[in-house]
Amino acid sequence: MGKNQNKKSSRSHRGLQEGAGKKSPLPGYKYGPFTYLIIGVVIFTGMMLLQQWQSVEEIRWDEFVKQVESKCVESVTIKDTEIIGKFNEQGIASRGGKGKDTFVVYYKPEVYGVRLGKLLEENGVKTVSEPPRIWLWNLAGMIFPIVLMLGVIYFLFARNLRSGAGGMLMSFGRSRHRLQSKDRVQITFKDVAGIEEAKEEVAEIIEFLKNPKKFQRLGGRIPRGVLLVGPPGCGKTLLAKAIAGEADVPFFSISGSDFVEMFVGVGASRVRDLFKQAKENSPCIIFLDEVDAIGRKRGPGYVGGGHDEREQTLNAILVEMDGFDTNDQVIVIAATNRGDILDHALTRPGRFDRQVIVPLPDIKGRLEILGVHARKVKLAPNANLERLARGTPMFSGADLAAIINEAALAATMADKDYVETADLEEARDKVRWGRAKKSRVIDEDDRKITAYHEAGHAFVQSVLKDADPLHKVSIIPRGPYGGATFALPEKDRLHYTKRYCMALLQVCFGGRIAEEMFCDDISSGAQADIQQATSIARQMILTWGMSEKLGPISYESDSGLRDLMYIIPGEREYSEKTAEEIDSEVKKLVDEAYKKARELIEANKDKLDKIAKTLLKYETLDADDVKLILEGGELDKPTVSDLLAAEQAKNKNPAQQNPAKEQK
Repeated sequence: MGKNQNKKSSRSHRGLQEGAGKKSPLPGYKYGPFTYLIIGVVIFTGMMLLQQWQSVEEIRWDEFVKQVESKCVESVTIKDTEIIGKFNEQGIASRGGKGKDTFVVYYKPEVYGVRLGKLLEENGVKTVSEPPRIWLWNLAGMIFPIVLMLGVIYFLFARNLRSGAGGMLMSFGRSRHRLQSKDRVQITFKDVAGIEEAKEEVAEIIEFLKNPKKFQRLGGRIPRGVLLVGPPGCGKTLLAKAIAGEADVPFFSISGSDFVEMFVGVGASRVRDLFKQAKENSPCIIFLDEVDAIGRKRGPGYVGGGHDEREQTLNAILVEMDGFDTNDQVIVIAATNRGDILDHALTRPGRFDRQVIVPLPDIKGRLEILGVHARKVKLAPNANLERLARGTPMFSGADLAAIINEAALAATMADKDYVETADLEEARDKVRWGRAKKSRVIDEDDRKITAYHEAGHAFVQSVLKDADPLHKVSIIPRGPYGGATFALPEKDRLHYTKRYCMALLQVCFGGRIAEEMFCDDISSGAQADIQQATSIARQMILTWGMSEKLGPISYESDSGLRDLMYIIPGEREYSEKTAEEIDSEVKKLVDEAYKKARELIEANKDKLDKIAKTLLKYETLDADDVKLILEGGELDKPTVSDLLAAEQAKNKNPAQQNPAKEQK
């Protein structure tokens, strides 16, 4: 532990030494003679205006004596070395009404002090005396207006001048990046799990920035740009933050949307400003988040015209990245979840010449991610994160973080000391399907239809060997669904076999067949099942070539290009005859799966009926409960009603909870 700390401190010290003497990322405005001239003129003008605003007129001592003897003074206030007086109506009239009604007289108390009191008393002038003021207050009264004026000048002029030539209007062209250092970012590679290959590739970049001579020894050149591509929530931005936490170099981060503004040419100007500051502070890293906002494909047939602001910004990025020297030591890292729509000039070698795929985590990665987030909560000793990782296929890192957080909130609301496995299971179901609606009043006929529907799914899921193992089945409503059947995959599937797909189709139709056989009717509850089965069957025919009649031919168009190009709605890349054959093959697969599932249920009607009746009683059954029923056993455990009744009984008679206390 101590060695690692010493290494980190030495790296930080080396980074400070290397960065010494370099220009700051935000160059300040240099004040010249013209600036000081403007400030001086403004201060002088302000002081002149303050003098004109004063309503006090200064008079001489002899004139003051004359005015007092003429009965023209109403009252005076005597201070240290000055007399502030006020003329009466006679005094104002004698001056022609043009003078000010208040005056000030400066005098020496040791010379005129005795005469002043006698003069005022003989002429009936009201006199008010004030204690002498401290000289600091006098100085503060003189300095405060000047300081106030300088502050106004700074906020109105100096800050605009620091924005560059032209003031604030020219600041539109300045980059809106955020500069991060190691001291501000606390995330490191220890907080990133499930994407080990991506971490290794990024670690090479960090090592190059710290020790470039190591790579130049054999003549190698580090990639100038690294593109992180992956679905949303897989950790692309988190990986970039970890880079900022690991690297001892400046880290400039900005979003792709921050370049585009309503003014034409602003985006390109910001790109140039960003790369200029990055080169001045090399070695450094530039992180462009959501680069697809400005890096979409160009050309006829694609969204965006030839003079689009986004295209000008993209051109500026292309020029800046191509203008790097080998010794610039500026690495550009970009992140996007739409790598298929990026312009080819942006992803060619020499620019973003290395693409790092950040995929959805596998079962091992999900377990590691759950472990990272579980460090922040108190888990029960028997909490099974491995079981949770198995039951969350196709979950992203963000989804797994949400599961841990929801489980912690649920355990807190239940006044538990630890987060238990039941809380994790409930949080998983809540994130995927929505909150359980236990208070909803459901008609008995609807409960029966739902129970047989879910029992059909659970039975087929349990019996078929090619399907994923059953986890649990419930008729408690969640989100838009009246019930749900959960599977627990034993492994992550990289390939989908035809037998596995056919098993999925049979599981989808198990609910509809059970409704038809036991309820003498069918309902709309199978809508999602039918949509899923149809999608799987069409994927088998169009994409995976699992049709004997059509053969291994892909009939599906490139969805990424179809999103960007102007394609006539309904246009297909195959003939009408082929379309009819595709529809025929899809229906053939669906009918075959429906037939097999029906035959399976008809041969085991009594077992399915028993599962449905048990489900009506207990509302939720796990895989062990369904296995016991299929083997002919009887389920004997308290129902939800029994548990609620027992809880109410305890609340009514608290003495039974602690009989020892009652004996005392």
